[in-house]
Amino acid sequence: MRHLELVLDDTRTQAVRRQIRRDVGALVPPFLLHLPSPAALCAYWAIVREPTHGIHVSRARKEAVAAAVSAINACPYCVEVHTTVLHALGVDAQARDLAGGRGSGSSDPELDALIAWARATRDPDAAILRQPPFADHEVAELIGVAVSYHYINRMVALFVVPSPFLIKWAPLKAGLRRLAVLAFARQTRHDVRPGAAVQLLPPSSLPDDLGWARGNAVIADAFGRAAAAFDAAGANALPEPVRSMVTEWVTVWRGEDPGLSRAWLEDAVRPLATDHRPLGRLTLLTALAPYQIDERLIGEARAHLGPAADEPLVAACAWASFTAARRVGTWLAPPRRPQPRGQKRMIARAVTAQEKRDHLL
Repeated sequence: MRHLELVLDDTRTQAVRRQIRRDVGALVPPFLLHLPSPAALCAYWAIVREPTHGIHVSRARKEAVAAAVSAINACPYCVEVHTTVLHALGVDAQARDLAGGRGSGSSDPELDALIAWARATRDPDAAILRQPPFADHEVAELIGVAVSYHYINRMVALFVVPSPFLIKWAPLKAGLRRLAVLAFARQTRHDVRPGAAVQLLPPSSLPDDLGWARGNAVIADAFGRAAAAFDAAGANALPEPVRSMVTEWVTVWRGEDPGLSRAWLEDAVRPLATDHRPLGRLTLLTALAPYQIDERLIGEARAHLGPAADEPLVAACAWASFTAARRVGTWLAPPRRPQPRGQKRMIARAVTAQEKRDHLL
């Protein structure tokens, strides 16, 4: 972990930590980094748990999406974790390819197409997004996984070291990976029931920009509650002008990388009051270019967050990360597919029959 002092026995996070340990097996760094902000921790747990453990899409396909999204966001920690899970699931060729190696040739064109879709999620003009390689009933789970990893890749880039395997000696590192494969193989066989995470957050309606989740009631509930929690956390941590500035920039963002120059960043924060600019720089970079954040920017932001700065720091970055991730989700929702004429007539007949029964009752 980086930039944070973590308190592991905070009573405010007992319930969510219990669920994470039960379903994941350990409180791993992507969850640990959220501990200072209980609301952000519960929100993240909801948006990653419910799509991951949905019942319509195999775990291997979801792990492939997680790894591919992490690769395009240059999150080496997440790529290592999720390609290791793919090895545990027996998806070796794609795991090697996603890890930057050379796959031995894939015999699963459907999985390859899904990986191509996930790799295109930073490009709203990509043709594959208009005709995604999955069925309508799979939309909420797969877009949910993609959006949750566009979120967590940003947070991990800020607060987690680049690799889960910190040993540099190659033979020992390879041994650790083999042990991780065995551990993940056991964990992925664990039976998890959908819906538990949503109970940790207050009810809230699903915002229109997250409408892709409506086809799955549990995932829609999770993202509706999580969106409200992230928004509340951001409002508590950040001045309104900072949030408005970040929202305006993200609303017109189309997945492009702003590059290494920070000239655009100074233009963005110039309208803010001087005291607000450090938080503006931190949150806008979190949303659009987290790789540009360094120790100096973190320190400048902390100076404006007060002595107990871990909670507002995590809350502010979580809000900014989710603001960018939900923006990505707006261009992932596939266009509505026309129903066959015969199916339309069947639906119309069923509706008419139900109306007659309701009238008789």
